[in-house]
Amino acid sequence: MEIKIKYTTPDREVIQKLQKALKCHPVIAGLLADKGITSADEANFFLNPDYSRLSNPFELKDMDKAVERIYTAAINKEKILIFGDFDADGVTATAMLYQFLGLVEADLSWYVPHRTKEGYSLQLPHIEMAVSMDVDLIITVDCGIGSHEAVEAANKEDIDVIITDHHEPDTSVPKAFAVINPKQADCNACLEYLAGVGVAFYLIMGLRKVFRNNGLWEKYPEPQLSEYLDLFTIGTIGDMVPLVQDNRVLCVAGIKRIRMGLRPAIVSMAHTSRLDMDKLDSDDISFKIVPRLNAAGRISHARICVSHLTCPARAQTETTAVLLDELNRKRQLIEKEIVEDIERRIADDPSILDNRIIVLWDTRWEASVLGIAASRLARKHGCPVVLLNSKDDIAKGSCRSINQINIHEIFSKIRNLLESFGGHAMAAGLSVRKENLDRLKPALTKVLNLFCTEKDFQPVQTIDAVIKLSDITPELVRQIDMLRPFGTGNPEPVFLIENVWVASSIIMGGCHRKMILKDQSGEHQMEALHFNLSDTTCLPEFFPKLMVKLKADKFKLNHVQGVVQDL
Repeated sequence: MEIKIKYTTPDREVIQKLQKALKCHPVIAGLLADKGITSADEANFFLNPDYSRLSNPFELKDMDKAVERIYTAAINKEKILIFGDFDADGVTATAMLYQFLGLVEADLSWYVPHRTKEGYSLQLPHIEMAVSMDVDLIITVDCGIGSHEAVEAANKEDIDVIITDHHEPDTSVPKAFAVINPKQADCNACLEYLAGVGVAFYLIMGLRKVFRNNGLWEKYPEPQLSEYLDLFTIGTIGDMVPLVQDNRVLCVAGIKRIRMGLRPAIVSMAHTSRLDMDKLDSDDISFKIVPRLNAAGRISHARICVSHLTCPARAQTETTAVLLDELNRKRQLIEKEIVEDIERRIADDPSILDNRIIVLWDTRWEASVLGIAASRLARKHGCPVVLLNSKDDIAKGSCRSINQINIHEIFSKIRNLLESFGGHAMAAGLSVRKENLDRLKPALTKVLNLFCTEKDFQPVQTIDAVIKLSDITPELVRQIDMLRPFGTGNPEPVFLIENVWVASSIIMGGCHRKMILKDQSGEHQMEALHFNLSDTTCLPEFFPKLMVKLKADKFKLNHVQGVVQDL
């Protein structure tokens, strides 16, 4: 499907006002104005955020109940079990809460389930395990909002459960001692954008205050909240939640914290990923750090990551970082084989793409990597993708959506066909009985036809500004970098350059093109990279229109690179 080009139209008067007040490049003023920033005060806060406007943690529903219960458990040495999820968001949240409560010598243990053997979230066998451990209090992080049966079982065993989660709730929430989830209908905190690690961070904010009010920090050294912002940032960026408001404030500070090299685990992962700690940014977290954390849960066990992130010994974290690197390579190979298998099926049977949704299953596919494979296929084919492993009586899998098509809401319309489902608007997990697999695509197609239009499926590329090669300078890129971290809710700007020629080019790595671009006069030039070309035999020497992102070259001082975006 043809990509629709959309141009931003920020108010010219606002641009002029911001440019004058900030003494910034007009392109930067335009980018700020397009985000709805209209005053110098708002702009300065966005460019230089601080903690002064953070939300009050006690605005989250049940926060007061949760922190008082945890305080009581900590001082009375009740046994506390922190129960986390197996992705980057879950392991960072688990590590964060475990380290914080360890400061007051709480009687602590943590547990992360095996992705394929146990499945997602708190379940009945976990309550049996908690009973055998004499656990008094379970605190979930990044999971639990759908664990009705498990919570009921815990209640019968006199085990209190505090749920902290950010996934979409169903029509009701479990009858836990406390449920902290900003997406609950009756929660008015306006923190729906938090990841699981974000909810855990706000729990720590509340706990620190209650511990202070009760004199606990007179016995133990009170921590700075900044000590946990490296974990907050990795989990938040890894879960692809909107990098807006409090998330942006804390991630900006978190990246500065990461660059300080204070957590051995992150330093070791940066080393194996060949990253420069001094220049590490949100892209490095998204494409280098997070995949290695996720690989453990997909290929081995996510408990490796919690132990890694909480380990104080650099020698030990170096060993674990090498292991995570190896697991990530294995994950990439498995994912590649699944995607290639599906692409062969589509080539042999194009009807797979009918009805604007792909639904496929196989007994051989590794269930743990189906979400990543679905994501790649959804981007390429421009439609939601559902992939399942069907080797057992109940097939389990993942779905990734596109644009603003809320797949969680769509699954809720066919809940009678599913054994279970959960997740977010753009990514969800599901299980379905094997005998119902053939009914799945027709049911999803019917719902999509009822609630979606052709417009919902059309890919849209937003152009933030039309610029000339002569506009592109190291200073412009430096000012663009002040808008980081980029991600969901704060996308990296895309620029359109018109009428540029290729002065020279080479092919690198078999499918990447490195070019020197020039304008008609030949006076202005820029290096540009075009990655993952499908055809390297018929390459244009002239571009009437070219979409690029602009970056500082990490290897050459005061040097700008353009990264070409596919039309």
